Amino acid sequence: MRRAERLMAIAEHLRARRTGVTAEALADRFGVTLRTMYRDLATLRAASLPIGAERGRGGGYALDRSYTVPSVNFTAREAAVLVSAAAWLAQMRVVPFAATLDAAAEKVRAALGASAQRELLGHLRELEFVGVPAVAVLPAVRKAVEDAWFEQRVLAMTYRAADGVVSQRRVRIRKVVMDRAETRLVCDDLDKGATRLFLMHRIERATAVRAGA
Repeated sequence: MRRAERLMAIAEHLRARRTGVTAEALADRFGVTLRTMYRDLATLRAASLPIGAERGRGGGYALDRSYTVPSVNFTAREAAVLVSAAAWLAQMRVVPFAATLDAAAEKVRAALGASAQRELLGHLRELEFVGVPAVAVLPAVRKAVEDAWFEQRVLAMTYRAADGVVSQRRVRIRKVVMDRAETRLVCDDLDKGATRLFLMHRIERATAVRAGA
């Protein structure tokens, strides 16, 4: 079993269980060393799979029960469209969630067999992206906006307005508007008690924080 296939099998095995399982039991089940299994579990966690570990009877490694996305089989054509669309969105720079798109696209690639992988790469070589906007957003800002958006947290940011004035703002994102040239955030300004529009490329620093922080 290739590593990509084993990683998917481990994730599916954890999802199907009601109780935790030890790393030793997983290593024995998938025919690898304990060290390799620890490395596989670390890789799955790095890919944002919510794997927890508990001590004691019935403990071990387990997948968060809220993780309910089932396995999906893609044809090479479907995978090519998804991967290329993700690449285009990431290259457009205005999309706040580039890192998540890259991780998702990599999972789609890894799910394909060897022949489908070759077919996918052939499709991708025939695609070209042009007209990438010049406006770029700092990676740390992208990450903070993504966390604030998906986790419904407050975005604390340093913002430079069009006139050059820099201010500290605390906002809650209501809507993300992705235009051809820039990404705009429609927010509730918590300090001013009003709805405001902010341009992502003018955010110099940002952090997603809890409401009471």
